[in-house]
Amino acid sequence: MPARGDPPEGTPEDVPGPGGEEEYRSVVFDESFVRAARILEYSAQERSGPEARPVRTVGPRREGPVGHSAARQVYAIVLLVAVALGVVVFMGRNNPYEQAGQPSAGDLRMSVTPLVPRGPVPAASENPDARSEGLFAGSPAADYRSGAEGITLPGARATAHFTEDQVLRGLVTVKDFLVASSIDPGALTGGDVRGVRTLLDPGQHDQFDRSLEAPEDDGRHLATGWMVRFDPARTELADPRVRVRGTLEVREAAGSLLQIEADHTYVYAVRPAGGKDGGEGGEPSLFAVRRAITFQLTREDLRDGHVVLVRSVAEAGPQACEESFAEYYRPLPAGAEADGRGGTDPYDHGRPVAAACGVLVRKG
Repeated sequence: MPARGDPPEGTPEDVPGPGGEEEYRSVVFDESFVRAARILEYSAQERSGPEARPVRTVGPRREGPVGHSAARQVYAIVLLVAVALGVVVFMGRNNPYEQAGQPSAGDLRMSVTPLVPRGPVPAASENPDARSEGLFAGSPAADYRSGAEGITLPGARATAHFTEDQVLRGLVTVKDFLVASSIDPGALTGGDVRGVRTLLDPGQHDQFDRSLEAPEDDGRHLATGWMVRFDPARTELADPRVRVRGTLEVREAAGSLLQIEADHTYVYAVRPAGGKDGGEGGEPSLFAVRRAITFQLTREDLRDGHVVLVRSVAEAGPQACEESFAEYYRPLPAGAEADGRGGTDPYDHGRPVAAACGVLVRKG
């Protein structure tokens, strides 16, 4: 017969000890466990009533110190999450590597200074003793290199945010642009300029297109601010080889942009369109253009082979100050004169580029 308090069926065979007590002897119900219990048994007096229930359910105990502590913990967690989200958003907006990947192309600011000759424009003639120099013999450009060889690249070095390979790619892309915009015969003679446009960041295409469609001397829409162009109705190249000398310098700009400064003098042998050597008004002469251009490249530009022109300043002559040069350069022919004072030497890179009409002088 089962003892009082035992299960009606008796003690299960698989439970050790009488009633399985051995299994629970190691279990300790401390005060915190008891206080957290959700079901409490009514007292004998409470259970004696007609509508009494054997047990009652209670909510979690909220003692003053414990409740305030829990509230503080919840507040601290919420505050930490908010701070963490704020840091993530801030870093996302201010990460220089992310900024560098965003298009940053803005309007190009440009200026062109015409250089008036001092006296008649000298004719260019070949020196029989210096055939290799051709029409450039006796000029400051006699020892300049021809074409793309005149645009020499400095040694590529890594910067704070750009690798050596990225710097080299930037230099090569800038050189490609200078060749396309200052040396390529098609662009020089008012022909195909797709080679120039293709190298520009797409963000500058609209300004470039407007500069060609409606050129204006407003500091933003000079076709001659983007490239060297001669009016094919008035000027032609007497020698397709362009003499070039200058420098390229690399640095970083704000926002982790790769900035390249180009400062070159290009010298062209030109003559009036349709003229012939020795013919009236057809003698060749030299025309010099000094171009100082600031390029800025993002990582996307480096990847896609694009450049962004930030500033373009040019001096060009001999030409008359009163001539319009927004669309084309208009070289004065050999023997022509124009009024001017002072003196500006486009071959001298030791001084800043002029910002107003100057007088063309040259050394030698």
